[in-house]
Amino acid sequence: MGNRYRTSEVAKIIGIHPNTVRLYEKYQLIPKPERQDNGYRVFTDLHVEQFKLARTALKVEVLQNGLRKKAVDIIKTSATKNFDAAICLAESYLSQIRTEQQNAEEAIEIVKQMLSSSHRIKESRYLSLTRKQTAEYLQVTIDTLRNWELNGLITIRRKQNGYRIYTDDDIMRLKVIRSLRCANYSLAAILRMLTAISHDSSVNIRKIIDTPRHDDDIISVCDKLLTSLKEAEDNALMVMSQLRKMKKQFK
Repeated sequence: MGNRYRTSEVAKIIGIHPNTVRLYEKYQLIPKPERQDNGYRVFTDLHVEQFKLARTALKVEVLQNGLRKKAVDIIKTSATKNFDAAICLAESYLSQIRTEQQNAEEAIEIVKQMLSSSHRIKESRYLSLTRKQTAEYLQVTIDTLRNWELNGLITIRRKQNGYRIYTDDDIMRLKVIRSLRCANYSLAAILRMLTAISHDSSVNIRKIIDTPRHDDDIISVCDKLLTSLKEAEDNALMVMSQLRKMKKQFK
């Protein structure tokens, strides 16, 4: 029959509050437990393993491009004991994480190339564009340019009539920002990198963009994209291993 646990016992085993156990049930992250005549929930070894699976899958806060939702879908599918489907979802999840990692690394390489002196010379066209022309040139919206400026990523000079004029250097900086945003780096991480480069053009871009300052706010501290994606990859591999173990043990 296997082991049977009360709510407080399973909470102690997993290391969570009993109320969290009930939340997992409410959000269908675990199989619905049976109840005794007195109404008390009864948990089994399957529930314990499912809790461990959920805790592993949700360990890292990687939110971009639906990754968080995919992790939740894996957990909910496993909770129905459809382990084959859950494993397929986990494989897709792992594949997307690795794609995100590749995009993040490629963006850093693009930035390095853009900031190299040879690339600067090649790109120099003595541009003087309006905001509308710049948006069209970079294939972003005017609101996006406005947002980047409002968040301190770039400061654009104005003509005497008040209109903004985007120069070669501005376009180069905007290309850097665009490349990093496409790879899901946050505005805070990009600003950190650009500020560091303005003080020392030889800084390690990869290290700077992945290392928030100790006094950054909580959003920035949680934005260690490269590190988070590596942790998410490791956790996804653990999830797949757990699912295979659960399939063998409980199906």
